[in-house]
Amino acid sequence: MMNQETKQKDDSPISVAELIKQHPAEVAEIISALKEEEAVELLHRLFQQRKAAAALGEMDPEDAAELYTELSQEEKIQILTRMDPDDAVDLLEELPPEMVRDLLSRLDREESEELSELLTYEPDTAGGLMSPDVISVHADHTVQETIEILRRQAEDAETLYYAYVVDEQNELVGVLALRDLVLAKPDQIIRNLAHKEVVSLPADMDAEEVLNVFDKYNYLALPVVDAANHLLGIVTVDDVIDQMREETTEDFLRMGGIPSGEEHPLEAPTASLKKRWPWMAANIFFNLIAVIGVAVFEESIATVAFLAVLMPIVSDMGGNVAMQSMAVAIRGMATGQVIWNQLLQVLRKEFVVGLMNGALLGLQLSIITYIWRGNIYLGLIAMFALWLNTILATVIGSLFPFCMKKLGLDPAMMSGSIVTTITDLCGFFLFLGMATMYLEHL
Repeated sequence: MMNQETKQKDDSPISVAELIKQHPAEVAEIISALKEEEAVELLHRLFQQRKAAAALGEMDPEDAAELYTELSQEEKIQILTRMDPDDAVDLLEELPPEMVRDLLSRLDREESEELSELLTYEPDTAGGLMSPDVISVHADHTVQETIEILRRQAEDAETLYYAYVVDEQNELVGVLALRDLVLAKPDQIIRNLAHKEVVSLPADMDAEEVLNVFDKYNYLALPVVDAANHLLGIVTVDDVIDQMREETTEDFLRMGGIPSGEEHPLEAPTASLKKRWPWMAANIFFNLIAVIGVAVFEESIATVAFLAVLMPIVSDMGGNVAMQSMAVAIRGMATGQVIWNQLLQVLRKEFVVGLMNGALLGLQLSIITYIWRGNIYLGLIAMFALWLNTILATVIGSLFPFCMKKLGLDPAMMSGSIVTTITDLCGFFLFLGMATMYLEHL
């Protein structure tokens, strides 16, 4: 529909005159929906209207980088110059290193140094999220002097929510709400007006911790400082929302078996295959480990074939229970609700949950088994096996993410398959082991 309605006399794939009136985020959506050739052609035309930089800044950095590489050298340089520094860095991080070096060498010295500095920070840190375009005012200036300075800085500022007060060494000494500045007397000194208690973000703070700080204090923006408390930049709430969406997406995909944490629903099938197949191939080996428990009790299963009917129920329920505990633990760590020092408290709570949940589920399965087969021993074995496996599953499911986090790994990346394998093994050995012990009664 878009392609049909937007063909113009100059054979443009879309009406740029109408497009430039829209918000850059809407333009970014339109570009993302086009074929690559059409998207590049549209970017050429947007560049002529000085609108390409804003649109690319709103796109997913990986998608933006693919289109950006198709532009001319002049367009690349001009677009990079017009982009907000934090958006420009997100784009550069997706480009080949040799292209990044070439682009930076063609910028003016100040811009090149600014972007090079931002590129030194890890992407998933406060430094990687920040923009250097922060409003700073001198502590010893008057209100009148500060207002005049702000007027000059306003055009290049990332946000005008707050002004951050610094001393002669650029150390952060306070924060000033613009409302307080406007209402203050012109000759009042900024140092006496500023709030001294400032919540700031260390440049190396992990992005998840940054999210927790914003969630705790409900600020619209927070300053970023180095180890010496020098003001470096600012992280705004929109940066946090973008990071939150990215973190949630990555965790969801990784728990679903896509270790990269990235896959577009409409990307090429071969690209999706590369992301999915290796992990599923590894899962075959995990499953082979689990079925070793079945092979050990092959004779018992051959003697009482009905064991093969109940066996998957005991193991699968353990896996499901473990996934519940694991999801709660991962979510708790991601939101800062629990830390490593609270592991024992979490394990005690999950043990009690497993104890009660397992008793109820085991009783349910035993009643079903007795009604089905009329064998009280089989029902009791199923009950106790499911009960014990549920207890183990809740403890393992909550323990494993903490261990992954302690090792510096993403808890969502491998927990699901490994925990499921462990609970399957436990379920097989518990159920088939008890069944073998009382085989003569079955």
